[in-house]
Amino acid sequence: MAKKFYITTSIPYTNAPPHIGFAFELVQADVIARYHKYLRQEVYFLTGTDEHGLKTLRAAKTAGKEVLEFADEISAKFKDLAKVLHISNTDFIRTTDEKRHLPAVYALWEKFKEKGDIYKKKK
Repeated sequence: MAKKFYITTSIPYTNAPPHIGFAFELVQADVIARYHKYLRQEVYFLTGTDEHGLKTLRAAKTAGKEVLEFADEISAKFKDLAKVLHISNTDFIRTTDEKRHLPAVYALWEKFKEKGDIYKKKK
């Protein structure tokens, strides 16, 4: 069975199109992922966008668009950048994805809570 290797980029906010710094980060992560594929490891290379937060809300408002509509447009630009650069990511995650992201976050939260890793402050 092949050894598993996980790598992820940061998940930038969708308040603006991608810039050269994120392109650089994608390429760096891609080089590492390809190296581990060369070593015949099972590679999980994740990237995506964070579509929550005040920055995205303000940018959408400035553009005169609903937040999700604006996030859809900007997120597509991040996906397009990965295609143009021939990035070998295995998944692209959007934090507004209610079918995949949200259930995974809830499950992780509950697991942490059960183990006592997160808790409410005692008064």
